[in-house]
Amino acid sequence: MDSLKQVDREIWQAIKEEVERQQCHLELIASENYCTPAVLEAQGSVLTNKYAEGYPNKRYYSGCDNVDVVERLAIERAKKLFGAEHVNVQPHSGSQANMAVYFAALTPEHRVLGMDITHGGHLTHGFSKNFSGQIYEAATYGVDRDTKLLDYEVIMEKARSFQPDLIIAGASAYSRAIDFSKFGEIAEEVGALLMVDMAHIAGLIAGKQHPDPVPYADFVTSTNHKTLGGPRGGFILCKAKYAAKIDQKVFPGMQGGPLMHIIAAKAVSFKEALSDGFCERQRQTVANARAMAQGLINRGYDVITGGTDNHLFLLDLTNKDINGRDAQECLAGVGIYVNKNLIPFDERGAFDTSGIRIGSAAATTRGMKEQEMDCIAGWIDRAISSPWDEEVKKAVQKEVTDFCAAFPVYQNVTMPGPLLEEGPSTEK
Repeated sequence: MDSLKQVDREIWQAIKEEVERQQCHLELIASENYCTPAVLEAQGSVLTNKYAEGYPNKRYYSGCDNVDVVERLAIERAKKLFGAEHVNVQPHSGSQANMAVYFAALTPEHRVLGMDITHGGHLTHGFSKNFSGQIYEAATYGVDRDTKLLDYEVIMEKARSFQPDLIIAGASAYSRAIDFSKFGEIAEEVGALLMVDMAHIAGLIAGKQHPDPVPYADFVTSTNHKTLGGPRGGFILCKAKYAAKIDQKVFPGMQGGPLMHIIAAKAVSFKEALSDGFCERQRQTVANARAMAQGLINRGYDVITGGTDNHLFLLDLTNKDINGRDAQECLAGVGIYVNKNLIPFDERGAFDTSGIRIGSAAATTRGMKEQEMDCIAGWIDRAISSPWDEEVKKAVQKEVTDFCAAFPVYQNVTMPGPLLEEGPSTEK
């Protein structure tokens, strides 16, 4: 990164310190992962220079022969990976992928039924301050107060009462497998379309570690950068009969020029997900989440639903003398990154919360397994149990830093090397 260092040392310095942060600290934020060097190279390529409004073989600019190859590869690989009839890889994010489905399936007088954000849903599933709750009439379903699990009979009754035009399945903070066949039955019963937002679990679905939504859903949306391990961005799967409408709503309905360097990186990540070993990594991701959750349960913590079927879980801190915000800050202080998160029926607000969300995808990508997850659970416990004890925090931080050195984010790769050779920076 010599050119960047010469042109803009301030940005170079920030990237250098971020490389050090990622290498020396533990990333347990459930929505984060690490791209491979190949994905990073594609994302940082000269394809960023090319405008390509439109779709392969139907562009509005000339000179698109090479980017047409790239986009067609991304589409065909995603079709193969998920068994989809049609794929659009142009959405810049998961939220924009969701927006495109809304625009294709609904008009403003229509109704949507999605998972309550306070129970694990997403902003774009009907939250009142999001476009999904402002443009459309939205209602929500949640989890059972006692089990914290989805009750499909209750959701069915809610759907019968509300009569939605679109039902959204999927979550950002729900730790159990979602039965998409049940959602399909509910949608059919009330005459609604079904959209599945698989952003968090796309890698697990591709890796055969979670039930597949494609046979049951009219639309499936996702990000690339969570369990799938690709670049930041979104994509849409849908049945062939919706293909033209989805494509039209993405472009020109919602976006202009696609980010061809990101689409190239998406194509690489889809190829990686089709390769040998991807399913095993996803299996290990689930095993690691379960091991970490159990390690915390063994240390007296309350895990929502008592465990997990995927890559994440919620830790309920109501029996501890700390809230989610303070726990997040305390753990960041020892080099462990999680996020504060509402738990179902939370009595606290969104800024302090009663819980934290923990994920295993990034740690698994680094090569960590069940034994390491128990160590991490121990550090989380020690830090949270003594949040104001600087000596404890200093000791945990050193152990975390030493531990991370054994699991480099990027091995045998020259790209981050020059940023690390000078050692940790004191320049600000």
